[in-house]
Amino acid sequence: MENTRKHFPVLSQYLYANTASTGLLSEQLMTWRQEHDLDYLIGGSLMKIKSVQELLPQVRATVAKFFKCAEDNTALVQNFSLGLNMMLEGLEENQNVLLVENDYPSVNWPFECRKHHISYAALDENLEQNIYEKLKTDNISILALSLVQWATGIKIDFNFLRDIKKEYPELIIIADGTQFCGTVDFNFEESPIDILGSSAYKWLLSGYGNGFMLFKNEVKDRFNLNTVGFNASNHNLQSRDNIPFNKHFEPGHLDTLNFGSLKFSLEYLEGLGMAEIENHLQHLSKKAKKAFTDLHLLDKATVERNDHSTIFNIKGDDALYQKLTEQGVLCSQRGAGIRFSFHFYNTEAEIDKLVKILSSAT
Repeated sequence: MENTRKHFPVLSQYLYANTASTGLLSEQLMTWRQEHDLDYLIGGSLMKIKSVQELLPQVRATVAKFFKCAEDNTALVQNFSLGLNMMLEGLEENQNVLLVENDYPSVNWPFECRKHHISYAALDENLEQNIYEKLKTDNISILALSLVQWATGIKIDFNFLRDIKKEYPELIIIADGTQFCGTVDFNFEESPIDILGSSAYKWLLSGYGNGFMLFKNEVKDRFNLNTVGFNASNHNLQSRDNIPFNKHFEPGHLDTLNFGSLKFSLEYLEGLGMAEIENHLQHLSKKAKKAFTDLHLLDKATVERNDHSTIFNIKGDDALYQKLTEQGVLCSQRGAGIRFSFHFYNTEAEIDKLVKILSSAT
């Protein structure tokens, strides 16, 4: 993974520990985007029509292949928030929905602002047990959660999700993968998740304005989708009433620059090897967790969990954040702490550098 650093110019200026906020733009993607817009400049409608007809189906096929999902169960959306809201417009009211306390607002708010009965599982070191207790008592029909929590980096146990799906087969599991997709070699069809949505500007390094929704066949009849537009019909005036499930999420024109960027980045990650990326991130996670634990900078929930992401929220005030910024560390203030997040272009040496800065400040 060390050789990839040259692809990301930001890394020559900063210690970039902020992918959970914004993933980096690679030089290769920038070159592709420039060529795309140059083609648009000199080709106008000829180029755009061809891109819509040829490129966008290729994007959908690339997303489906990367995450191992059927193409007709794959939808292209501008971001997770839009995708989830479109889906919930097709869900009957008065569902018993289980959410995680303090989950990302774009996960919880769309449910809370509609007419559903909401329960909450506490977000702590016992997250899975907290979810299970609610499932046993609250007659839950939908579990919606982030696979990795945005502020703390707590990652849900997939074995737990498989177990509850077996015990409660009618339970619909809806997951936000925005802080997850691009960090592991993931097979959607073999997962216990029924619906997975993700924006792609973080760990998938695709820039803004692109994302996707993935579905299992079994949940399609649980939603009555009404989002519609000419693009959803593949520009067929006779097809308004015969729109496929996934195309309800694509009612209008899709930006070929943004979605072409998604295709480019998925192919880039595939070329690096998702298994190799996952392995590297596991090493970074273990190293960072031990270092931050030794400095007594992590909360109990993070310390006591066996498996963690590469997102860490450490104890730190404005003064520490300012010192990190002055030292060229890009990170984020989240809640009462400071959030670091590491991707494959980060190194163990950078974690060592962070530890030195933090040790001198505490």
